[in-house]
Amino acid sequence: MYAPQESGGSHPQDLPSDAHVDAAATALRMLGDPTRLRLIWLLRDAEMDVSTLVAATGAARPAVSQHLAKLRLAGLVRVRRDGRHALYSVRGGHVRRLVTEIVNAADHQLTGEPDHD
Repeated sequence: MYAPQESGGSHPQDLPSDAHVDAAATALRMLGDPTRLRLIWLLRDAEMDVSTLVAATGAARPAVSQHLAKLRLAGLVRVRRDGRHALYSVRGGHVRRLVTEIVNAADHQLTGEPDHD
């Protein structure tokens, strides 16, 4: 165990629980795949079916379906039935903001634009 540092007057932030860290690491692993990141990006602001996602990404239908299943199991997307169609969407604002922020960070890296808070 480490002794707390006494200088600076700040207290170390409590670490998240193991369950939280595991869930977050799973989400990040899911987003580490380029096709899944593209799917999440497309689903940020709209519900889409598999056919629409296939057309938008150029990925094969079975691959898109498999990626969506993994994203759903990881809790990053949800599905809603509309008759015979399954409509997918991002599950909540946290996921939307996470994907937006990581793509914006990549833009800074690629363009050389200075980082900001």
